[in-house]
Amino acid sequence: MPSAVKTLQKMRNNARDWRIEDLMVIADRVGIVYRQRGTSHVTFRAGNGKRAIVPANRPVKPEYVRDFVALVDSLEASQ
Repeated sequence: MPSAVKTLQKMRNNARDWRIEDLMVIADRVGIVYRQRGTSHVTFRAGNGKRAIVPANRPVKPEYVRDFVALVDSLEASQ
């Protein structure tokens, strides 16, 4: 878990140059469900009902990384 926390902090500090696989690793660690069924987008869905839709392009644009970080923060706030 500490590596996921460090990676998430790095995402907060610099939202550039992240891959969709990095977001998936964080999602697995914090309990966010994601799916990508043959599309170019990945849908991340938290247990509190909120979601973030991220295109699977490389690198992921900073605004989508910030949306994902906000989703993780909302999940932590609701617990």
